[in-house]
Amino acid sequence: MRYKMKNETLTAEIESFGAELKSIKSNATGVEYMWYGKPEYYKRTSPILFPFVGSLKNQEYTYEGKKYPMTQHGFARDMEFKVTEQKEDELWFLLVSDDSTLEKYPFSFELHIGYRLVGNALKVTWKVVNTNEKEMHFSIGAHSEFNCPLQDESDKTGYGLDFHTGHEVLASRINADGLMLDGKQKIAEDAGKMLFPEGFFDDGVYIVENSQTNRVSLLDPKGREYVTVSSDAPLYGIWSPEKKNAPFVAIEPWYGRCDRATFAGTLEEREWGNHLMPHETFEQSYEIAITE
Repeated sequence: MRYKMKNETLTAEIESFGAELKSIKSNATGVEYMWYGKPEYYKRTSPILFPFVGSLKNQEYTYEGKKYPMTQHGFARDMEFKVTEQKEDELWFLLVSDDSTLEKYPFSFELHIGYRLVGNALKVTWKVVNTNEKEMHFSIGAHSEFNCPLQDESDKTGYGLDFHTGHEVLASRINADGLMLDGKQKIAEDAGKMLFPEGFFDDGVYIVENSQTNRVSLLDPKGREYVTVSSDAPLYGIWSPEKKNAPFVAIEPWYGRCDRATFAGTLEEREWGNHLMPHETFEQSYEIAITE
């Protein structure tokens, strides 16, 4: 079921399946900022990545000596959430572990997802509650896709990103199996800005690690910010479908990422993983701000 919320500036829609953000529109102009989810490019709009972000080595992980298969980005995006709170400008969704999740992820949990409109921004909050009597290991992240180009231009020519760093930005890449390669490349110059060159997205996601930025903006051909994603997450993914010239760009704050191609450790040893003690709560958020 799709739910709508509204304030004086924006209207947002969220689907209960996956608790997925589907739309952010300006009330004044009617402009849609979220990707439409056309399957010929990518059927999703803003899936929640939990309890894994990205791909695992051999599509499996090891915990307490047992191997568990796991698909890319985990399973939360493909499950029905329950609405627990609904206001005119705020919605909360809940996913609780069950027998189907415990078969592939041996931890009980509550995953609360909150959406709240504040002025020209949407705040998204994640709360992960460890309901086990043991330590829980997980990753969580966003995968929000925004229309780019925004004004029906034929392609992304003239569009770009501002990482708001004031210095160069380095990114890691992945191989054909979705695993991170060693080495980094510069994707933004000393001002922290870049324009999309032809073929920029043809080889997959760019992974910006080590808290290089806490704010990433999409720029239109006039150099104007029109969507800004802010978060304290230590990693950001930047993506658009490979070799499709798709009319959207994903800006993805992550607490966790794919395995490195050379990784040979256990679940507890995964890089950038989060570790939550029994009955503790992990809470983080990110914000999508719209500039009209």
